[in-house]
Amino acid sequence: MARRKQYDFLDAMAHLTKNAAAAAEVLVQLVKNYSAENLITEAEKIHDLEKEGDKIVTELTNELYDAFITPIDREDILIIAERIDDILDGINALTYLFENLAITKMRPQTDEFAQLVLVAANGVHTAMLEFPKFKHSKTLKKMIDEVNRVESESDRLYSKLKKGLFTEETDLLEIIKWKDVYDRFEQIVNASEAAVDIIDGMVIKNT
Repeated sequence: MARRKQYDFLDAMAHLTKNAAAAAEVLVQLVKNYSAENLITEAEKIHDLEKEGDKIVTELTNELYDAFITPIDREDILIIAERIDDILDGINALTYLFENLAITKMRPQTDEFAQLVLVAANGVHTAMLEFPKFKHSKTLKKMIDEVNRVESESDRLYSKLKKGLFTEETDLLEIIKWKDVYDRFEQIVNASEAAVDIIDGMVIKNT
């Protein structure tokens, strides 16, 4: 009887980060070329990536139950997978917000927020790809620092946009809608920072 191939946990997590980065790229294009028609088609692409991500997390979790040996602590594998999944879930939830809140057009600088989401998601993906060679990688630490920098930049943009929303917008409904949208953008970038911070902790733990 052929021996069952050992499950590659690190590859599964890299696949998750790849999906998150791909979803972020779709989000950038959606925001840049926003319309009701584009929302339908682009949101479907993100939904598919999120569904695949859920399958990967379920498979990974099931494999953890049976695995005799794992490349890093089981708890770390589970936590990093959950944080990466938070990025995907957040981007997916944003498309539902656009639809459910009947967003008809993007406010100024929304594209900047979407771009920060993309840079952060790409940073997480690169960091995850570099993690298996963390003892020799010069790129890994740079990516962790880059995502932390992006999170700080996101905080400043979030504060600026929220202040502008509350001081310049007179339509109460618009204020309510966009507060939720800005909150979601910020949560996605925060999830990216949480992911690389866990990767950083895994490096320290395994050094």
